[in-house]
Amino acid sequence: MSRAVQKVATSSAFRKVGPKVVPPLDRFVHRVSGGRWSVSGSIVPSLVLTTTGAKSGLPRESPLACVPRPEGGWYVVGSNFGREKHPAWTGNLIANPQASVVVRRKTTEVTARLLDDDEKAAVWPALVAVWPAYDDYVEVSGRNIRVFQLDPV
Repeated sequence: MSRAVQKVATSSAFRKVGPKVVPPLDRFVHRVSGGRWSVSGSIVPSLVLTTTGAKSGLPRESPLACVPRPEGGWYVVGSNFGREKHPAWTGNLIANPQASVVVRRKTTEVTARLLDDDEKAAVWPALVAVWPAYDDYVEVSGRNIRVFQLDPV
């Protein structure tokens, strides 16, 4: 990630505006391009995660940065742009770990597993190598950011 992108990603303005602009824009670009592109995907590896709403039971799409696992599957981080609360998709995965991801127009059914602190510490360097702003998000959010491993079914 370039220094300019990192500077923007860690700014308080981006933490306020980003959650309102980036996910809807990513969902829109993903839909109109037939799953070929996303705005975030031009900066970091990305996927679209579809969870089942914990309260509604409805499908919920979340465009996310990801780190592909060498063994298959992905890691995703519930940073919520450094906001105080966990993103809704993380609660959805805790309530129902069965989900699907779309990567480069390919849909894969997955099972999500919340990493414990030791597991998270082991993969954290790989996560911040992709998106260094995660370290800033931990600091400003004041919470234990959730990291999930998504394993293909």
